[in-house]
Amino acid sequence: MMSTRKLTYFVSDVHLGLRVADPDARERRFADFLNSLPQETDALYLLGDIWDFWYEYRDVVPKGYIRVFAALQSLMDRGVKVYFFQGNHDVWTYSYFEELGMKRLEQPALVEIGGKTFCLGHGDGLGPVPMGYRFLRVIFHNRVLQFLFSLLHPWLAFRLGNGWSRKNRLARHEEYVFKGQAEPLYKFAEKFSNENKVDYFVFGHYHSEVVDLELPSGASLYLLKDWMDGVSYMYFDGISTIGGSFQKSEK
Repeated sequence: MMSTRKLTYFVSDVHLGLRVADPDARERRFADFLNSLPQETDALYLLGDIWDFWYEYRDVVPKGYIRVFAALQSLMDRGVKVYFFQGNHDVWTYSYFEELGMKRLEQPALVEIGGKTFCLGHGDGLGPVPMGYRFLRVIFHNRVLQFLFSLLHPWLAFRLGNGWSRKNRLARHEEYVFKGQAEPLYKFAEKFSNENKVDYFVFGHYHSEVVDLELPSGASLYLLKDWMDGVSYMYFDGISTIGGSFQKSEK
């Protein structure tokens, strides 16, 4: 007898392609994780920055990542629903992922799973973030500027994009310390859960240790760790149990 599907998985911040540590090993870890998801898996949510830099022309997409795409396609062929959010590094996805069978969601997305309400997203730009970062998000999301960038030859565009990515905190091996109630994301979740019925908030983006906090409303705020030095994910069993795992990779 076939088992009833009920497991939902959440992953964020793999940063495929970032030339830090061993990018090939990181890609293999992620592909192995996708291939290891049990038959009971119903859905997988990719919460942004799965790619460190992604720019999608109308007729050209980044090369490589064959293991990952093959594993995702295998999951979807099994009937697993795959959803993705744009992060601040892979914001320029337009239609290719949907052509593969994935479904794009916009943060903050309210999703009901097993009778529980989840608020999901990448986590960037939510809450009272600094004005400079808000301005940067406006630039990255501006359709006119995206069109102008698309006029660049891919050889130049990808070198500019990857060069920008290499200057970020991850490239300097710096781990962020989440400041709890002082963080914009915490303030967003606190306010949002006072106005909406939410059981769980699940985000990424911060590159901190795994965060598990209870809000005054009774909702839980979870932040996933990145994949720079291990395997990080969360799951929900479709009934009542939400859990997670971070497994440090062997050097």
